[in-house]
This record gives sequence, C-alpha cells and structure tokens, in this order.
Amino acid sequence: MERTTRRAALALSAALALAAPLVVAGSAHAASTDRTTPAADVPDTVSAMVADAARQAQREVATNRTLARGAQAPAGAALDAALDDLVADGAIAVTARVEKGARTWSGAAGTREREGRAKARSYDRFRVASNTKPMIATLVMQEVEKGTWTLDTPVEEVLPGVMPAGVTIEQLLSHRSGAPTATDWILMSRAADPSSFTSVFSVMGQEVTDADHIEALQSAPWVGEPGAKYSYSNAGYVVLGMMLEEVTGRSVEHLLERRVFAPARMWQSAYPDDPGVRGPFLHESAYTGPAEAGWYDLDHWDPSLFAAAGAVTSTTEDLADFTEALVTGRLVDAETTADMLEPRTVGQADAPEYGLGVYRVPDPCVPGGWLYGHDGASFGTISINLTSPDGARQVSVGITGRDLVYPALTDEPLYDPSELLVGMMQATC
Repeated sequence: MERTTRRAALALSAALALAAPLVVAGSAHAASTDRTTPAADVPDTVSAMVADAARQAQREVATNRTLARGAQAPAGAALDAALDDLVADGAIAVTARVEKGARTWSGAAGTREREGRAKARSYDRFRVASNTKPMIATLVMQEVEKGTWTLDTPVEEVLPGVMPAGVTIEQLLSHRSGAPTATDWILMSRAADPSSFTSVFSVMGQEVTDADHIEALQSAPWVGEPGAKYSYSNAGYVVLGMMLEEVTGRSVEHLLERRVFAPARMWQSAYPDDPGVRGPFLHESAYTGPAEAGWYDLDHWDPSLFAAAGAVTSTTEDLADFTEALVTGRLVDAETTADMLEPRTVGQADAPEYGLGVYRVPDPCVPGGWLYGHDGASFGTISINLTSPDGARQVSVGITGRDLVYPALTDEPLYDPSELLVGMMQATC
C-alpha cells in the first residue's frame, strides 16, 4: 500500500507540472511532510512523443518520396480517420489543422464535453497550456528590441528579491535558470492529501496571486545552479510575466491582446484569469485510472495557477497564425526570430533542443531541416503547434481528455496521438 501511494503521488506530481517537455524534477515533495526530499525524475511524454513522431515521419518520407513531392498532401481522409481513432481509443475530443501554403486541412472528432452531445468542431477553443510560453517569449523579445533590457539583464534588476542574484532573462526564457517549476508545489501545499487526485483537484479552483507564485518559487527546492543545465520551469515564465507588467505598466492580458493576438490575427484567443469557459470550447477532463474516480471534469480550475506560464486559450487556426506571424517578421524582427529559434540546449539527455520559448524537432520534409514550436499539457488538455522556419507549413493540434497516470502507473497510454502527428507532418511535405 505504501509503495502504491508513493507511486500515485509521483504520478500526480509529474502530471501537475504542466508540460515539462521531457522531464519533471524535484517532485517528491508531494509525498513529503517537509516538501524538500528530491525525487527520481519522471519523464513527461508530450514533447518526447512529438520528437519521436517527427523522426518516424522523416523515416517514412525518406522511403516514400511521393510524400516528399507533395503528391498526397494533405491526405484528408487518412487524417480524418486518425482523429476518429483517437476518440475511439479514449480521447474526449480532438481538433487538428494542417497548412501547406494556400492548402489547408482541418478536422475534429469527439464531443465538447465528456458527457455532452455537442460535437467538437475544428474552430473550437481549448486551453493551450505551455503553448503560452512562445507568446510570452515574444513579448519579452519585443522589450529587448526596444532596449528596455537585454538577454543578460538580471531578474534582480527588475524584481529585487524574487530570484537569486545572477539569474538572467535568457536563462528564464531557455529554462536554464535552475528554478523549480513551482506550480505543482502550490497545489500540493494547499491539498489536504497531496497524494490524492481528489484532494488536489478540490483546491484547483482557488486563486493564485503573484505573492503565492513568489512564495512557492522561494520555498520549493531549486534543481540546479543558474545556467548549468536545462530544467523546465513554469515559475520562470510566471516571473517573466511579472517583469513585463513591471516595466510596461500593463497587464499580461493587455500586452498579449495588443502585441501578439492582434498583429497575428488571433481573433479567438484569450488570456483568462478566472475559472469557467463560454461559447464553443473543448472542456477539460482528466483520466486518473481505476484506482481513484477514473475521470474528473475540470471546468472549476483557476488559470491564475499557470498565469504567464500557460493560461492562454486558443484554436488550432490561431496557433498556426501565431507561429506563422512569429517566423515571418510580423511580431519581432528576423534577427530576433533567429535568436529565439537557436537552441541553447543541445545534446543534454532527456531535454529538448530548446531556444527562447521555442523548441525544434526534425523536419520530415527537408533533410537536415527543423520544425519549430511548442507543446502544452494542462490537466485535461494536450496541445501541439509546429511551423516550418519560413512559416509556409503548419501543424496544430488540441486534444482533451488527458491521461494523468501514464507512464508512472500504467504501461500503456489511454490513447496515442503519434499516428495523427506522423500523418499531419507528412501532409505538409
């Protein structure tokens, strides 16, 4: 029983770390009375899955050059079938989009709510979680272009006392600050039983203030020295949001609306700070396995927990519009874009090739080339968004019904989006 409880706690803590692209560290405080005991790293499957799908698509394209010549792009019927298969396997809803120049395929399957009848549509909104991070990074780089600060500007210079001396903006953007992810710490510290999904989910509706984020950042154990290595941190991006508000005098919501959403023509995107959803929306639900209640519906949770690390809601079309605008110079200069895309972490085990708010995976269509973007994994939603460096080819996906117990407690995921991703990437060739 003790071992089962311990594994459940680790699974829960890893799930709560919000789209750490490959690894979540320092999570055992979920089952520790002093919340300081380090745990074994628990790999996150989302970005690893994206990279694996890209490599698989690359191999298949290499052995079937008709794909590379675009003879089957976009393969709408096959992609429609892959959407249906995902829902049949256990996803609640999926919406996906492929853009190749002037050609577009989009589709959806499943229902907007777990027990609802309204069908999911390709234009439905969903929580994009850590796909918020490239948008925050864009705002930060806009400030760098204006001369407000440089990438070497210390956090201490803008927000005294929030982080140790020496932590820089570039380290926060590239997840090389050594800061804990901290959002999981907040939930665990509030829950009566941090090893129980039911207990943790019960406090998700509570508001999280800037002071709460700072307290968690300063209480949770740091995972490394600044600049030493890649270690994913939601707290780092929450602090970047605070820094933006400090120097501009505007809220992150205002900055995103005026300086990202509008110029990128993201008309269905928002930065909510209150629980609840309205209109055509894919509602979040989490699968926790038979050991607990199975499924939990999560409309009650408060996005202030993630703030600048992952509160944005959007659509697959808007996500594609964002990455296209980013790489084609509508949001930042070409030189700045190149700086954002250049990875700061290469060759580190269990870490993506991560730049400034963006990571890269192999481009199946261009030998030696790359696709750039991000993924996100909120409590009940997975999102993926990738672009070619010229913005001509886009892949964007939103899936609701997140499996929170794989791989920590089960050997098989509830569903596997790989087939869909491979087909979508091939369809851009």
